[in-house]
Amino acid sequence: MVGIKNVTVNEPFFVGHFPDFPVMPGVLIVEAMAQTAGVLVLRGIPDRENKLVFLVSVDAARFRKPVVPGDQLRLEMKVIKRKGTVAKMSGAATVNGVLVAEAEVMCKLEDKTPEHSQPTPPAA
Repeated sequence: MVGIKNVTVNEPFFVGHFPDFPVMPGVLIVEAMAQTAGVLVLRGIPDRENKLVFLVSVDAARFRKPVVPGDQLRLEMKVIKRKGTVAKMSGAATVNGVLVAEAEVMCKLEDKTPEHSQPTPPAA
């Protein structure tokens, strides 16, 4: 599964990370990898509209090069192991074919239930 993130200078995290040298935070790169992994897992589930994917672990995260405004982040994730409702994926993030980050993530599928639904906004 491949995900693409176009990194633009107007991303709100660049204001503080860092003002004189904008760098995409590593935690957001891992989050983008985890979201791509979640799509990968859901893709193979027949009743995916009734499921939620929760991130349960991140392992072996490595950051090789900074990701800066103007970069296109390519996120490639693959399933390493899947057992029941738990899946472990590994992946790499690249910019122009150069490895910038890698990690393993584990997620758990859960059934959507009323407690997972969006809260109703208060009446005005």
